Amino acid sequence: MITKYSSALRNGLSLIKPDKFVLQAAIFRCKRAMCSQAPNVQSESWEEERLPFYRPEQFYPVHIGELLNSKYRVVGKLGYGSYSTVWLCHEKSEKKYVAVKVLTNSLPERTLSGELGIYEHLSNLKTSHTGSAYIRGLYDTFDLLGQDGIHRCLVQPPMHMSLHELRMRSTSQRLDEFLFKQTLLCILRALDFLHREANVVHTGMSSITADRREYFLEMTYGVIDIKATNIMLSIDDKSILEDFEKAEQQSPSPKKVVDENRTIYTSRRLRLPNDNLWGQPVLCDLGQARIGHAHRGLIQPDIYRAPEVLFDMGWGHSADIWNLGVMAWDIFEGRHLFSALDEDQEYSPSHHVAEMVAFLGLPPLSFIQRSEETRHVFSEKGEWLGAGGVTIPDTSLERLEEYLSGNGQQSFLQFIRSMLQWIPGNRKTAKELLNDSWLNS
Repeated sequence: MITKYSSALRNGLSLIKPDKFVLQAAIFRCKRAMCSQAPNVQSESWEEERLPFYRPEQFYPVHIGELLNSKYRVVGKLGYGSYSTVWLCHEKSEKKYVAVKVLTNSLPERTLSGELGIYEHLSNLKTSHTGSAYIRGLYDTFDLLGQDGIHRCLVQPPMHMSLHELRMRSTSQRLDEFLFKQTLLCILRALDFLHREANVVHTGMSSITADRREYFLEMTYGVIDIKATNIMLSIDDKSILEDFEKAEQQSPSPKKVVDENRTIYTSRRLRLPNDNLWGQPVLCDLGQARIGHAHRGLIQPDIYRAPEVLFDMGWGHSADIWNLGVMAWDIFEGRHLFSALDEDQEYSPSHHVAEMVAFLGLPPLSFIQRSEETRHVFSEKGEWLGAGGVTIPDTSLERLEEYLSGNGQQSFLQFIRSMLQWIPGNRKTAKELLNDSWLNS
């Protein structure tokens, strides 16, 4: 499967050369701090210092060359996020590279314990399911005692770029049909494992930022946080990590010495694989995952939110399937299926539901009757009311789909609609989707 996916990448994706690659400014709320060039003025904000509400005492002051937990030698900085910095390290005893995510001392305990609980739950499963290989693992955890508190550290396999960034590096800024299908097959195997064997709902897949209202986007190699894209490409070529270490030794990353205890390092890029020999797509970030079939409460990035979540109904595994359907459209078409924005360009649930009606038609009355929240946009007879005068846009999936025609387009839209159903029980399961005729054509 890995060989097949690498072949798909070689044949189906034309990459922009890194020195010519410029991320579109409209995607980001703030600049990435990923380049190897340092700011000119030492007093300027660097890396994590640029985050809104940054407080230095919340971040552990990692130093390159430091030995963490008497076991992990810090090689270089991979990136940072709202609740962490991430470092490539060399594990002494097993002589392998790992990514160590050093969390802030302000990370909510509920978030941390939930993620660790999911990993413990998965590790206790005795499974031969192939989908488990498409879930990012957890090697180890340990604590670091900082001056202002304890910092939990997660040790995981290093990852390369996200699927979103891979798509953005393409000259067409989208995945071609064959590569798209191979990617979905990997993710569906992961979901089938989570749903059927682990009884886990992931709750947060997205192809871009988790929430467009956030002030920044974590797009650093190897960084996985609840606001980041969470489908990453694994690293099969160890020389990528070896070259990272050599580059750091030969040309140390620029750094800002804040005081005698704290130094801010510039994140270093991982080079691209030779001949586009990428690893497989891996589903990451289990921080918001839930164990069990039935839950309530708000989950998922806004434009990926399932209708039962929007209307405060109970939700389960099928919420992931809706999420996947929306994400699949975004990846293949190169743009969002839902905009869900009001006149002030703010996320609006009413506009979101109106777009759902445009694409899927009015929901069955049985769905509307499941929650009193539906009365804001639907009448008792199931007619559209629209809160605040919101109207149903004049659009359709057929009108928006741009890259297929004839039977191919019809089969693709049937595949998308099999995931985007008002009633959760009517959506195909991950196992059923793995056998979809269009996906396997």
